[in-house]
Amino acid sequence: MTLELFNDPGMAGPDRQELAAGALVLRRFAQPSMDALIRGLSRIIRQSPFRHWQTPGGHRMSVAMSNCGALGWVSDHRGYRYQQIDPNSGQPWPEMPQAFKALAKSAAAEAGFDGFVPDSCLINQYEPGARMSLHQDKNERDFGQPIVSVSLGIAAVFEFGGISRGDRVQAVPLQHADVMVWGGPARLRFHGVRKLSDAEHPVLGRRRINLTFRHAG
Repeated sequence: MTLELFNDPGMAGPDRQELAAGALVLRRFAQPSMDALIRGLSRIIRQSPFRHWQTPGGHRMSVAMSNCGALGWVSDHRGYRYQQIDPNSGQPWPEMPQAFKALAKSAAAEAGFDGFVPDSCLINQYEPGARMSLHQDKNERDFGQPIVSVSLGIAAVFEFGGISRGDRVQAVPLQHADVMVWGGPARLRFHGVRKLSDAEHPVLGRRRINLTFRHAG
C-alpha cells in the first residue's frame, strides 16, 4: 500500500485533484454551502438519529449511520439493501434538503457527470477509532451514476483502490468541505476509510461526518 499526497505540480490547480479516470477530489468545494449543510444535517439527525447497523454476519459496524432522501441504506442479518422506511421509526427517511441536492449535482457536473439526481444520501458518523473497510458500492441499480462524497469535520484518510480487492490502494487525505466524486470507469473501485485519529473540529467536535450521495433506485 502506498501513500500519495498528490503534490504533483503538474496537477490541474490546487483545488482539483484527479485520482484516476472518472475519480476526482474537489478541495473545499462544499465550503460555500456549509451553513446550509450543517442546518440540514441537524434537522435530519433529530428526525432519524445515528445508529450502528449490524452486518449480515452479526458484527456491529464502528461507523454510525443515518439517511435522507427517498431511499436509505440499511444492514442487518438479511443483508445490505436500500429501503424507503427507517426501520427504527417505521417512518420514511427525512426529506433530502435542497442544499444537499444542489451540492451533489454541482459536484457531479464539475467532475463531468451531468444530469446526476441523487435519491439517497447516506450520512456516516466517524468518531476516533472508527473505520470503513475496503468495499464496493454495488447495491445501487444503475452503475452509470456516480458517487458523490462530502467530508465534514475532522480529517480522514480515504483509501481508493482498484476494481479488484487486491489492487494497489491510494491514500487520499480528506479535510472539512472536500468533495470526492467517482463514476464511469472508476464507479466500482474498492474504497474505504482508515481508522480515524483523535482530533477536534471547531463546529463538529471529535467526529467526521460523511455525506454520500447516490442514485439508488
